[in-house]
This record gives sequence, C-alpha cells and structure tokens, in this order.
Amino acid sequence: MSRVCGGKTVTENFAFYPDKAMTAFEMEDYYLWDCSVVWAEGEYHLFCSRWKKELGFGWNWVFNSEVIEAVSDRPEGPYRFKRVVLPRRGREYFDGMNTHNTCVKAYNGRYYLYYMGTTYGGDIPTADAPPSLEYSYETWNRKRIGVAVADGINGEFVRRDTPLLEPRDCRYWDCTITTNPSVVILPDGTTYMIYKSRAGIGKPLQLGIAIADRPDGEFRRLCDQPILQFEDTDLHMEDPFIWYDADRRKFCLIAKDDSKNGSAGLTGEWGAGFYAESDDCLHFELAPAPKVYSRSLDWADGRRTVQGNLERPSLLFDENGVPTHLFCATGSGAEPYRFDGNTYVVCMPLKKK
Repeated sequence: MSRVCGGKTVTENFAFYPDKAMTAFEMEDYYLWDCSVVWAEGEYHLFCSRWKKELGFGWNWVFNSEVIEAVSDRPEGPYRFKRVVLPRRGREYFDGMNTHNTCVKAYNGRYYLYYMGTTYGGDIPTADAPPSLEYSYETWNRKRIGVAVADGINGEFVRRDTPLLEPRDCRYWDCTITTNPSVVILPDGTTYMIYKSRAGIGKPLQLGIAIADRPDGEFRRLCDQPILQFEDTDLHMEDPFIWYDADRRKFCLIAKDDSKNGSAGLTGEWGAGFYAESDDCLHFELAPAPKVYSRSLDWADGRRTVQGNLERPSLLFDENGVPTHLFCATGSGAEPYRFDGNTYVVCMPLKKK
C-alpha cells in the first residue's frame, strides 16, 4: 500500500464507538440523503437533501434534489421539517437545477453551508420519463462544490454564483468533478476542505485537500495528488468527514470504504467507515485497525439490522470540540441502493472506548 505523502504511523484509533442507533429524521413522501447538524439558537439544526419518492431513488439525486433544514430540541431527534434552503434557481447557474451533499459550519456568528450542485440542459426527469444512463453520467460530471452563507441560522443562505473549486484539466486525477465537501475552520479562519473526484468512469474515487484564508475564500489545492493513494485500484473511498482535534493537534478523517470488484477494501466490509489522521491535513495515515463503524446496527428499540447502505457520515460536537453523535444516511432494504421503503437519517450517540 502506498501513500502519497508518507507521514507517521497512527498509534491510536478513533477514540469513540457508535452506540444504539435511532432514526433522527424521515419524511413520508421523500427520499432523504446526507446530513449535517449544528447547534444554534436553542435548537439542533439538521441540513440534508431530499427528492420526491415518486421519482424513485436511482439517479434523481443528481437531477431533482434540494437542500432542506429540519430542527429538534434533542441531538438524536426526531427532527421536524422547517424549510427548503437551496431550491432550484435557474439553469444558468452551476447549481441551478440540483443541490445535494450538505456540510454546515459556524464561524464568527455566521453560518456556512457547503454543498454540491449541478445544472443540465435536457428535460427534468420524471417518474414516467427517467434519465438515461448517458444523461445521468453527463450530469454527474457537472457536480461542483458551492457555499451559501447566512448571518444567522434562521436567515437566508445566500449562494455564490461560482463554484469554490473547479476540476482541473485531464493531466490530473480530479478532472471530472468536485463534490462531497467536508470542511474544518480553524480559529483564525483558515479553512481546509476535503473533496472527492476521479479521473473518469471506472477510475478510483479519491480524495483531495484544498485550503482558503477564510471560510468563503478562494480555495487552492495543497497537493497535486490525492491523499491516501493505493496501488490497488479497487480501493475506492468517498463521503469524507474531516475535523480538527485541538488537544492532540491532529486533523481527523472518517470516510466510507467504497471498495470495488469484491475487494476486502480498507476495513473488510464494503460500506463501513474508516479512520485516518494527519499532522498537517496532507500526510494522512490509516489507523492500524481503521474500521470505526459498520453497516450492522444495534437499535435503541432492541432490533439488530444490516443496512444496505450507511453513508455520508457526519459528526456533531460539544462546546469543547469533542464528538458526541454520528449521523449517517441509510434506508430500508438489505442490499446496497435497493430501497424497499424510506431512506432516512440515522443518529448514533458516541461512547468513549
């Protein structure tokens, strides 16, 4: 296994484990995906994506998704729908027809909502006229990262009209898309953003790092190569979540093990979560036992299930920056992406190891 930037061997694993799972948020008539939670104004505010269930799951997350907000007085929910935050706004914008993949952060009294957006020139897919595979791939390749900023959690989130980070030309690994943003903002405003891309269809999904002087600033890449490169091209990864452990002075990362072609992957379980950390947000190393959560869940009501998917992990932190809850997108059905009912947001309180 090769790593692009070397680094020290990780001596500690993620210091928490997920406890009993609870359904945090679901909507009867909508599929839900991803989530990001922040405490503000006496409530927990959950941002996630939704699209109408009548459309089917399929590719509609790149065509018909919108970012919404829900609130609760408890971190594990249940959350109640509040508003649509990032609706369609016109084909002329990079994110004008679709918004998805949320990451919300608070800094100096303002709220920064990072997301992925797409636009497209063809027909809007419907239940009676689903998109072709070619149309879906074409629109998938238009995914770009944006940010919307609000002066208060209940205020309007105002979007930039240009992406935070564009793909590069085809000499580079990230020439197709920029998507799946996860952001950490340091006390001085320096902002690190991890993102996903790949060189083309069938190529490994990989992660890159960019930095800006402020949360809505101009981002520049820290390295021309992706982090955590592997010689085995079946080792894919996606859905990163990054944070900074100030006590240990470590950048910490959890992400989805998205191995292909029957590979054992990084964790031995497709769709599980793995952990890595870094001193500089560039030279990441895997933990010796990198698996930190499984698709096998024990529920607060006594059930035990194996979820087909458990994706888009995000953490909620207390006032001291300690992780307290893990949120993921999931749904009914034991096979990946074969949902026989709802998709929803699940919450797992974290316990110290």
